[in-house]
Amino acid sequence: MTPRMNFKNIFLTTGLLLFLVSCGASKVVHTPVKRPAPTKTVEKTEGLRTLNSRFSGKTNAEIEKLLKDARKYLGAPYKFGGASSSGFDCSGFTLTVFEQNSFKLPRRSADQAAVGNTIDIKNVKPGDLLFFATAGGSRISHVGIVHDIGEDGEVKFIHASTSKGVIISSLNEKYWNKAYLHATRVL
Repeated sequence: MTPRMNFKNIFLTTGLLLFLVSCGASKVVHTPVKRPAPTKTVEKTEGLRTLNSRFSGKTNAEIEKLLKDARKYLGAPYKFGGASSSGFDCSGFTLTVFEQNSFKLPRRSADQAAVGNTIDIKNVKPGDLLFFATAGGSRISHVGIVHDIGEDGEVKFIHASTSKGVIISSLNEKYWNKAYLHATRVL
């Protein structure tokens, strides 16, 4: 073997080893970043459905605890199949929050939609579940928990968004308004 070939083999071997070492798994710890709940109303744009609630009462202690447990995850990242503070998908988020409040929900959002009673959007209140078809059509693909009802009837909900993790959104937002299917009450 010539010195030139030997140098080439050493170079390739070293490069291969560096590549393999760099591909090693490392444990990444995700610490949720707390984001404040939005306080301003989202103005509904023209052409959207009116998806307002008439609820103006107080929520009971059980629902307040459920919402407090949901808010502690604000800022947690999205993770497909996730059901912990290191990452949630939408149904994993609702399952975890309800489970922490002694209520068992199925794992999939479509199965969660079959639990409880379907209610008209005009009658939703904090703690109810909202279901969406984010790919169009009528197939349930997303779920969130009603967080609060604005003075004007605006429905805000807390959920695990694929792009932003656990956040609070509004049914006045075009994307969610168009994707909304129905609501259920389980508590």
